[in-house]
Amino acid sequence: MQGVSQEKLADALGLTFQQVQKYERGANRVSASKLYEIAAALRAPVSYFFDGLADPEVTEADRAKAGPSDEQTVHAFLMTAEGLELARLFPQLPRGPVRRRFLDLLRAMAGGEMDADDAAEG
Repeated sequence: MQGVSQEKLADALGLTFQQVQKYERGANRVSASKLYEIAAALRAPVSYFFDGLADPEVTEADRAKAGPSDEQTVHAFLMTAEGLELARLFPQLPRGPVRRRFLDLLRAMAGGEMDADDAAEG
């Protein structure tokens, strides 16, 4: 998402490209200190790597009742190529009627019944 290649990350961490690949594939475990170094190299908070993980204090039954949080929904959306592209392009649309019509089109294609006023309310 940040446009950093495995080679550039490896250089920043003093590792080989293959070591970074093993971390990414899960073949090698990432220590806490290495995770901190990776976050620093990517200029991201360490918490970024834990986004979307369940709170260990909340039970599975509580999570099932609540459904996915807005943050989890946004994270899942941005983890797709299409979601990332939409997130980059949407702010370039002029504010006002164009954006509302685009959202109306998306709702219609997704089978949603909400109009723009309903969506703004929640």
